[in-house]
Amino acid sequence: MPAALVILAAGTGSRVGAAVNKVLLPLGDTTVLGGSLRTALAVDDVHRIVLVVRPGEEQAVADAVVPVLGSGEVLLVPGGPSRHASEWAALQALRPDIETGEIDVIAIHDGARPLARAALFDEVIASARTHGGAIPVAPVPGLVARSLRPADAGLMGVQTPQAFRARALWAAYSRAAEEGFEGTDTAGCLERYADSVAGLVGSFEIAAVPSSSLNLKVTFPEDVATAEALLNR
Repeated sequence: MPAALVILAAGTGSRVGAAVNKVLLPLGDTTVLGGSLRTALAVDDVHRIVLVVRPGEEQAVADAVVPVLGSGEVLLVPGGPSRHASEWAALQALRPDIETGEIDVIAIHDGARPLARAALFDEVIASARTHGGAIPVAPVPGLVARSLRPADAGLMGVQTPQAFRARALWAAYSRAAEEGFEGTDTAGCLERYADSVAGLVGSFEIAAVPSSSLNLKVTFPEDVATAEALLNR
């Protein structure tokens, strides 16, 4: 059964200090978002790709992604005022496919992570099918505790794409909508409603999939230059 991919591109990217949404900044022969979409299009066994955009930027996003689409297709969905709201908008757009069983897993990815490998998507999707959910994790380097001693060497950072069984994701976000809860990331919402999800879809756990710091997120101005250098490496 095929999966669905959701790419979040509705943020402002204010910390980059650019006049435009950071996902629309140039990167290689495309944009930050174009790089993320190009990888998504290379993932096997995908039924639908949903691109969540900031209202009013639909045309700018279309101009950025059409050159990398080829024969592929994406569904543009207006995002909300928060990450959680944008994820909920994407899930509502995918609801018919979830209810009919047309898709079994949904992977959600930050459009500002243009260097994620297609293989990483494959790995988290496969792991989500086995466990219920999967998140990529990588060691967090250079952290220092308040005592100025190196922090726990085992500390890991969570990245995207994060993947989950579609019915579990819908169940958790539906409960969140009823209660007015907003998670900081997709896994956080699933963890909050883990008991409810397990009652509806059976055993469920979120597995960790190894990743690396090369899957960087464009957050600050220097990140664009770093991503460019990694692309050219």
